[in-house]
Order: sequence, then C-alpha cells, then structure tokens
Amino acid sequence: MNAPPSLHHAHHAPPVYFLQGMRKAVSVPALVLFASYLGFGAVLHGVGFPLGAGIASTLLVWALPAQLILIGGLAAGTALPAIALAVGLSSMRLLPMVVSVAPYMRGPRRSLFWELVCAHFVAMTVWLEGLRMLPHLPGEARVPFTLGLGLSLIGVSCLGTVTGYTMAGEVPGWIAAGLLLLTPLSFTVLMVRNAVSATDWLALAAGLILMPLTLNLGGGLDLMISGIGGGTLAFIAGRLLERRR
Repeated sequence: MNAPPSLHHAHHAPPVYFLQGMRKAVSVPALVLFASYLGFGAVLHGVGFPLGAGIASTLLVWALPAQLILIGGLAAGTALPAIALAVGLSSMRLLPMVVSVAPYMRGPRRSLFWELVCAHFVAMTVWLEGLRMLPHLPGEARVPFTLGLGLSLIGVSCLGTVTGYTMAGEVPGWIAAGLLLLTPLSFTVLMVRNAVSATDWLALAAGLILMPLTLNLGGGLDLMISGIGGGTLAFIAGRLLERRR
C-alpha cells in the first residue's frame, strides 16, 4: 500500500507530529462522529440523563453502541452488574482492533503508559485511519500522531454530545435516530475504501452475511460473532486463495 502523499516528510519534533494527527482528524469521519454524537446528545436529553455523565461516558467509553447500552440500561433501572456485563461484551469487539493496530503505535522508546493511552483511542475511526497512516510514519512520530488524532476525535465527539443535548428540543426523534446510523454507514464506506487484498473483501462480505443472522443476540454478541467469526473465515479463505495462486 502506498503512503498517503501528506505523510512523506522529514523527521520532526513530537509536537509537530501531534499537530499532524490533529489535522488528520479534520476529515469526513470526524464530521460523521459529530453528527452521530448529536443524536447521542439528543438521546441523553430525551431520557433525562445528566449531560456531564454523558460527556464522561464519551471520554471514558467512546464507543457509541456501548454508550447507548449504558445509558439505556441506567434509564430503564437495570441492575448495575447486568449493565456492566452488557457494556463489557459490547466493547470486546474492539479488542481485535486494538491488537491489530497497537504494534504500529509503538515508538522506538517503549512506554507502556502512553501505549495504553493510545490504545484507549482505538475505536473504528482511529483503527481504520491508523492502519492506513501509521505504518508510513517514522517510529518516533507514531505515539504523538495517535494522541493528536485520538484526542481531536474525542473532542469532536464531546462537542457533538453537548450540541445535541442543547438542541434536543429542536431535533425530532427520528432525525436523532438517523444521525446515530451515520456512524456504521461511514465505517462501512471507510472499510470499503481501505480494502486491498482478497481477504479484506472476503471479510466485508462475511460480516454482511453473518450480521443479519446474529441480530437477535444481546449484549453485543452479534458484533462479536459476525466480526470475529466472519473475519476468521475470511482469513482462512484468503490464505487458501493465496496458496492456490
């Protein structure tokens, strides 16, 4: 895969890479995140959830499906252990993403603390953009670049949460629900854009086929089975195709 043209550069100081990460956050995915969190903020207002707690969930969880499970469970009076289990199961879908992109976040001087901070930013947007950009950066650039990208995207999400909450009275419920759907649609487009090998296309096809079959499973298991199961099947099929070639 060729490096994005803007990533061909000389070595710079960490603040420069941090600012480059921030600039890369100003993109279509950031606009989609803002719109999605507009809907999330409207949902917070609709169920009477405190804005501060909603922003805290964006800062600490930053995974919209898990946040909706959390807010919906608390609003419905569900027992806290059950909510924690459901949020944990939903967030397990992020583990394969972290494992796949984390090696690219390491600099020449290992720092477990900063690597864990970078791992916290790994949701769909950082995962997709990280796989595309980080391999083409020098080692010392990867941690500050990821921090700039991740912090900016979380900031955009928090701004969307606040804006959606304050505008809730002016946003119809069906529009708020539609805004929440922008995130998975955007991620699908990004994955199609980043698909290169046969395995990539097979993984997309397997996920699209398995997802309708697992929709009735609760606690995020639908995403785990369709994602991990579909990805595993695609990996095996891709390796078999490569051997035949």
